[in-house]
Amino acid sequence: MKVLTLIAIGVVLILVANVFYTVKEPEQVIITQFGKPVGDPISTPGLKAKMPFVQAVHRFDRRFLEWDGDRNQLPTKDKRFIWVDMYARWRITDPLLFFQRLRDERGAQTRLDDILDGETRNAIANHNLVELVRSSNREPETGDTLPEDQKTLDTIRFGREKIRKEILQHSQSRTTDLGIEILDVQFKRINYVEDVQKKVYERMIAERRRIADRFRSEGQGEASRILGEKERELKRVQSEAYKAAEEIRGRADAIATDTYAKAYGVSKEAESFYAFLKTLETYESTVDPETWMVLSTDGEFYRFLKTTGK
Repeated sequence: MKVLTLIAIGVVLILVANVFYTVKEPEQVIITQFGKPVGDPISTPGLKAKMPFVQAVHRFDRRFLEWDGDRNQLPTKDKRFIWVDMYARWRITDPLLFFQRLRDERGAQTRLDDILDGETRNAIANHNLVELVRSSNREPETGDTLPEDQKTLDTIRFGREKIRKEILQHSQSRTTDLGIEILDVQFKRINYVEDVQKKVYERMIAERRRIADRFRSEGQGEASRILGEKERELKRVQSEAYKAAEEIRGRADAIATDTYAKAYGVSKEAESFYAFLKTLETYESTVDPETWMVLSTDGEFYRFLKTTGK
């Protein structure tokens, strides 16, 4: 009896597990019978019932789902090869149609790879690189470049944002019969391929070096000009200072002479005595035992010696 009871309880539990199922809030459910969908999709949460063993429950997410594409090397209209990395957001809008066409999320991801990668490739091939890296027309920043080095940016007609919307619109039109909706498409990253990127960096470095050399040359020229002006100004100041010093010295000598004249009186004898003293000072500063002098007998320098000799 106990064994039969346990078997009965086990059968009941199996029947209950196969009859009742739970639909969670973020889910939507399709019921299939022998592999074919039956009834309408179920999207209301709660406890539900189905026929045991012959019917199966297929659950699908109602939330936004992610598509992250692989990085692809694509050519632009102007024959520039670039790496393009995209991502998108999508959701299941019709679970029955989704199940019939794609079966599950793995099938949906594979189909989205074909659609989004294809539309991205077409959009990249139909536009120049400048349209893909810019979103609007603007004036370039001048920075510290010289006027002759300043450049103007090419005018764009579309821009990256418009191209993104174009990819989104074309992709959405190709998923209407799949039971899904693409909500958003974005460029994750756009970059040159390695060879082109290296050449671009080398060109940028060469341009920066050329501008730096020009600034350095102009700086050296300006430094030389400033040093020249400094030397010229220094010589002018020294010359004016020397002139002022000589003028002061001349005025001082005049004052000293006048002072001596007043001290010794204004008579001829005093003047002669003063001249004699100044001459002796001159003899002392100019004549030494090793000096030979050739004097004229009628010169002022010899006058006192001649008088003394008398």
